[in-house]
Amino acid sequence: MTDPAAWLERIRALPLAGRVRVMNVCGGHERSISRAGLRALLPPQVELIPGPGCPVCVCPEEDIYDAIALAQRDEVTLVAFGDMLRVPCNAPKAQPRSLEQARAAGGDVRPIASPAEAVRIARDNPARQVVFFMAGFETTTAPLAGMIAEGLPDNLSILLSARLTWPAVAMLLASGEVGFDALVAPGHVATVMGPEEWDFVPAAHNIPAAVAGFGADSLLASLYSVLRQHVEDRAFLDNCYPVLVRPGGNPTARRLMDECFEVVDANWRGIGVLPASGFALRPHLAAHDARLRFDLAADPHRKRAGEMPPGCDCARVVLGRIYPDQCRLFGAACTPSSPVGPCMVSDEGACRIWWSTGKRECRPEDAPPAPVTGDA
Repeated sequence: MTDPAAWLERIRALPLAGRVRVMNVCGGHERSISRAGLRALLPPQVELIPGPGCPVCVCPEEDIYDAIALAQRDEVTLVAFGDMLRVPCNAPKAQPRSLEQARAAGGDVRPIASPAEAVRIARDNPARQVVFFMAGFETTTAPLAGMIAEGLPDNLSILLSARLTWPAVAMLLASGEVGFDALVAPGHVATVMGPEEWDFVPAAHNIPAAVAGFGADSLLASLYSVLRQHVEDRAFLDNCYPVLVRPGGNPTARRLMDECFEVVDANWRGIGVLPASGFALRPHLAAHDARLRFDLAADPHRKRAGEMPPGCDCARVVLGRIYPDQCRLFGAACTPSSPVGPCMVSDEGACRIWWSTGKRECRPEDAPPAPVTGDA
């Protein structure tokens, strides 16, 4: 069945006895949900909670700080995906606080849309050192592995800040403060890594889960699945994106990622250090590791684990503890034109998504979720 209206009818027919909180992990899912106005169409008992699925939002500030420092070197051209240029870090006012500000101060900073552009820029500028600051989840890390496998120019190095998606959800489930009753897992990640990564949600925690794509039909199918599981008190992992998601994922992509990266403990901004949650370049790629090439020794004063800018509640938004419009700065000090926190910067950040689909004012944190009449 592919008709969204039919899925809505099936969802509305479910005998939901009380509130059901469904976390959608992916920022792309939140964007689709908000733009389609799905919250306004679902039964009032169903709450859709944005989760930790924005790689820009969780990129630790020490990595942003290192990227800014590299961008200010005369011999360096720094390239990054466009969203990363505006993410602020907690630097002194006299220093650039974002890559965008570093560029305004004279740094050679260039936005790119794909890893292939980094290679092209390096080959077009052989006399310069080109650094690719790569923050992302599995779906951007896989193309990076493909780029590495094809061979890197000698003057190209990588400042890697890549993360696995599932460890943040595992942390929430193990925290003792589980804020959701069902989970919608990201279809693009499952396309690469396989749906099996999400088996732990129902198997270890008895929480319904479904893998979803980004169209209304797949999202509504996944919501129907987890809500029905909740009603029937049985939890399993359902694949509601079978057109692309296969058992085991993409074997070629996984092989290349394993050849290029090792899994390490990693810091998530707003969350802290999560075991075995990040990617690092393997030793045979040390010549292309920007941290080694430019001797970016870890500065303990820059490692602000879990911290956001002063007054910013992005950390709790990322963790699904509050809704974006319950942040103290939302729509006031923090807007897309002058973002304070990373969630207002990225197209996958919940605050930016809610703002762009009509939510413009902050509501009290202790207020219950308001009935949604617009697209958010």
